[in-house]
Amino acid sequence: MINFVEIEDHVQLADYATFIQLFDAVHALRSTAQTLVHHLQGRTVWMINSTAQGGGVAEMLPKVVVILRELGVRTEWVVMGTEEVEFFSITKRIHNLIHNFGDAGFNADDRALYEKVSREVASELIEYIHPEDIVVIHDPQPLGVGAELKRRIGMRAIWRCHIGFDETTLATESAWGFLKPYASVFDHAVFSVPDYIPSYLKDKSSIIYPALDPLSHKNRELSAHKLVGILCNAGLMIDHHPVLTPHWENQAMRLQPDGTFVPPKAGYDVGLLYRPIITQVSRWDRLKGWKPLLEGFLRLKRWVGPSRDNQTRRERRIAILRLILAGPDPAAVQDDPQGQEVLEELCALYRQLAPWEQESVALLTLPMISRKENALMVNAIQRCSTVVVQNSIREGFGLTATEAMWKRVPVLGTSTCGIRIQVRHGMEGLITQDPEDPEEIAEHLDYMLSDPLARDMWGRSGQRQVHHHFLVFTQVREWLHRLVDVAGMPPY
Repeated sequence: MINFVEIEDHVQLADYATFIQLFDAVHALRSTAQTLVHHLQGRTVWMINSTAQGGGVAEMLPKVVVILRELGVRTEWVVMGTEEVEFFSITKRIHNLIHNFGDAGFNADDRALYEKVSREVASELIEYIHPEDIVVIHDPQPLGVGAELKRRIGMRAIWRCHIGFDETTLATESAWGFLKPYASVFDHAVFSVPDYIPSYLKDKSSIIYPALDPLSHKNRELSAHKLVGILCNAGLMIDHHPVLTPHWENQAMRLQPDGTFVPPKAGYDVGLLYRPIITQVSRWDRLKGWKPLLEGFLRLKRWVGPSRDNQTRRERRIAILRLILAGPDPAAVQDDPQGQEVLEELCALYRQLAPWEQESVALLTLPMISRKENALMVNAIQRCSTVVVQNSIREGFGLTATEAMWKRVPVLGTSTCGIRIQVRHGMEGLITQDPEDPEEIAEHLDYMLSDPLARDMWGRSGQRQVHHHFLVFTQVREWLHRLVDVAGMPPY
C-alpha cells in the first residue's frame, strides 16, 4: 500500500531571501544548485518513508522536496503502508534495539513478514520507478522495500537512517544484523552522526544533519495577536476577548483528574501566558524520558509545595510553575504502535497525583488532522515556554530541541548523542547526564528557572547554533552533493 503525498507549500527561496538572517544561506544554496542540478536532469528522486505525519522525518521531508523541485530536481514523496499490523511492531522493535533498548533477537517469522510486506510495497512502486532514478529510503521501515526495488530495477539507492546509538551492544548488533541484508545492497547511506554508522556501512556512508524550515508554521515568528489567536483557536486558553479567526474544529485535549480528555479551557486553564512553563513536545515513546521528567518536575514542586502567602520569589516561581507534556494523537501516527500504550502509562501516573499536583501538570494530545494547526499549536506552546526539555534516554537527533533553540528558548537536554551535538552544556542550555534521574532533572530545572540572564544568553546562543548548522538550506545543499555523487557523476 503506497500513498503519493501532495505538498501544499507556496513559500519559495525568494521569500526566505527577504529575511536578512537567511539571505546568505539561500544564496549559498542557489550557487550550489547552479553547479550540480544539471547532473540530475532526466532523473526522478523518490523519497520513501513510513508516515506522512508525526516525528522528525515527516517534519523535514515536505520542505526538502519542495526546495529540490524549485531548484529543478524532479522529486516525489511516497509513504508506504500495510494492513499487516505486526509489521510496524517489528520495525518498532528494530528502532528500539538500535537505541539499545529492548530484548535482542528476531525469529524467522519476523524476517518473513518484513520481507513479505517489503515485496508487496515494492510491487506497487515498480511501475513508477525507472532505472535512471534515485530512490532515497528513510529509516528501517521501508528499507526492505528499497532493497527489493534495487534488486529488481537496478536504480541508484540511498538509505537515510535518522536513528542510532553511539555504542555497540548485543541489542544494537541484533538490529543491525537484521537489517544488513537490505542495507548492504544500497549504493550509499546517510546518517546524522558518525558514531551511528554500523561497521558494514563505514565505507559508503556520509553525514547530513537534520534541519528545520525557519518559515514553516512550526517555526515562523508569531506576533502577540497571532500567538493569542492560536491559543484561543486551539482551546489552549479561555477567550477573554474576541479573536479574529474562528475556533478550530479539532482542538488540543487535556487529561482531566477523572481520566477523560477535554479541551484545556473546558477544564483547568493551562496558563501559558501567565506562568513559568516547562515543556516537552515529542512522540509518545518511552525513550523520550517522559516518566523521569514528570518525576523530576514533581520533586521540584514538592520542595516548595502549593502556592501560599509569604513565599519568597523563588518559592513563588516554583509554586506557580506548570509542566506541559504534549504529543500527537497516537492514533494518527501509523508507524508507532506503542504510542497509545505509553500515553496510557502517563495517564495512570497522573491520576495518582494529589489534586494540587494534577493542577500543575498539563498532559496534552495535539490533533494531527490538520498539519498546519498542529504545527501552529506546537509553535505557540514552545514560544510560551520558559524552558523546553528534551529528556531523551535515546535520541537520533531531536528536532524539538532544534525548534526551541531557533525560537531563542533555552533547552534542558540530555547526554544522548543526538542532543549533545546540538546543545552544549552551559551555552544553549544545560545537559542532564542521567535522564532517568529525577533529582538531577529537578536541580537543573531549578537552576535554569532562577537565572533569567543565563536563559537569555542560552536562547541567543541556541538560535545562532541553528542558523550556522541546522537550517534546511544547508541540508538541501548536502543532499544535492550526495545525489549527484550517487548518480555516478562528478559533484562539480
